[in-house]
Amino acid sequence: MVIADIIVPLFVPAHRPERFAKAAAAHPDAVILDLEDAVPAEAKEAARAAMNCAFTDLPVLVRVNAAGTAWHAADLAAVARLQPAAVLLPKAEDFNVVSRVADAVGPVPVVALMETARGLAVARALAAHPAVARLAFGSVDYCADLGCAHVPEALFAARSELVLASRLSGLPAPIDGVTTALDDAAAAADDARRARTLGLGGKLAIHPRQIAPIRTGFAPDATEIAWAERVLASGAGAVSVDGSMVDEPVRIRARAILARRGGAAG
Repeated sequence: MVIADIIVPLFVPAHRPERFAKAAAAHPDAVILDLEDAVPAEAKEAARAAMNCAFTDLPVLVRVNAAGTAWHAADLAAVARLQPAAVLLPKAEDFNVVSRVADAVGPVPVVALMETARGLAVARALAAHPAVARLAFGSVDYCADLGCAHVPEALFAARSELVLASRLSGLPAPIDGVTTALDDAAAAADDARRARTLGLGGKLAIHPRQIAPIRTGFAPDATEIAWAERVLASGAGAVSVDGSMVDEPVRIRARAILARRGGAAG
């Protein structure tokens, strides 16, 4: 699986290697070995030493500590040795920093984690960086930076900007931030559905219980599938389906819906 195909990547603390295989067994689309928020300062070195990709055939990403921290350089050296599927760069907000990260890790692609107002302001420039394979949204940190609540209406503009920045640079649709409620499957599914509506293409998971609800939220429901099938059965040109005009842009959306289902694109 390539970075573009990842819908549900699951975080696991990198200093807990006994959890690596369990995380993969939960069937996410990728496993993110986290060197940053999930690892206390005294365990950073052990976390770097414990990292490996041998526990799974899934893509393994590594979230390093941010530039400017005491652990950043050592994290990049560990990533360069490991050669995971991608490096997840937190607090991405500087084109030159992304360049230095890319130089340090070699051919490992960068997923730029947008977590600050400054990062959002330069999202289009970062998306255009040749080392950046995808954007992701660190919504909790973003809210902390802005002093706003972690609610949909406060995050609408940021999510839309990341979708636009990704599209302008030809990147895959960005990965949405986490749902903080670990035991609320409906909240995870609703958040994923809302992200899909805005054009995002995946969502970070912080617990295995969130994987299935997130996939449900990103999958089209029966009503959408039936509508898409009617649209693609309507022929060519401009026609009416269910009382609404259908032309090629509408058919493009219908094909995308069926592609997400895994069915024929028509």
